[in-house]
Amino acid sequence: MTRAPTPPGDLRVFDDREEAGEVLAAMLAGRFERERVVVLAIPRGGVVVAVAVARALDAPLDVVIPHKLGAPGNPELAIGAIAPGVRVLDDRLIRALGVTNVYVQQEVEVQEAEIERRTRLYREDRAAQTLEGATAIVVDDGVATGATAIAALRWARGQGAARVVFAAPVGPAATVRQLARECDDVVLVETPRAFSAVGEWYRRFDQVTDAQVLAALRGKA
Repeated sequence: MTRAPTPPGDLRVFDDREEAGEVLAAMLAGRFERERVVVLAIPRGGVVVAVAVARALDAPLDVVIPHKLGAPGNPELAIGAIAPGVRVLDDRLIRALGVTNVYVQQEVEVQEAEIERRTRLYREDRAAQTLEGATAIVVDDGVATGATAIAALRWARGQGAARVVFAAPVGPAATVRQLARECDDVVLVETPRAFSAVGEWYRRFDQVTDAQVLAALRGKA
């Protein structure tokens, strides 16, 4: 279990993802009453948050599965992200680190295989929700650099969504501005200036399991 210290000032710290989802859902409720909405959760943590959002909007819950591309020798450092048919690369960081095209392609192939595995696991025998003409709300438990969020937003747009919205409990103000260029609206509960990790904004930030994701998508969360 990860417990985060209280951030400075009056900014909210969420007890857990469930509470964060309820707060985010309250912000979104009533905003899309005349639209066909599909809630797209980014696994794993985003699924727990998205359950409350889908319930509040009376909308179907599905997943979009982006994956970050890790730097050589430092997989936690993102040099980009991918989603099915979408590639987002941080060219400046790639040049600074001297990352070769061969490495990038190999990393893309590894992460594409993981996306395919998770897609089969999470969807089971359910068909993907149709996004053509819909408002797609991409939900995560927080956003840091925004690379995976951007990949997810571009994927939703590519699937024919009429409007694309990103929603999360917390993310830095600088990233919000970046995301705003990729979608029609960005909704965050907190946008702190000082930000180092999503987990510091939760008192409990446990690892979400595949079993929890499956339960949420089966409507048993």
